[in-house]
Amino acid sequence: MNSLIALAKEFARDEDGITAIEYGLIAATMVAAVVAAFGLLTPALSTAFQAIANKITTP
Repeated sequence: MNSLIALAKEFARDEDGITAIEYGLIAATMVAAVVAAFGLLTPALSTAFQAIANKITTP
């Protein structure tokens, strides 16, 4: 029983898993920011590329 309690205390002190979770949260936040940026920039980029295409194809 004492070894089980000692293992539980050691597990609670271990911070390796916490670091992995923090990196996962940071990566998820970055992905969300990139997706939001693409969502906001897509109409502007589409308009800009259409304007460029019109200038190229118009004689």
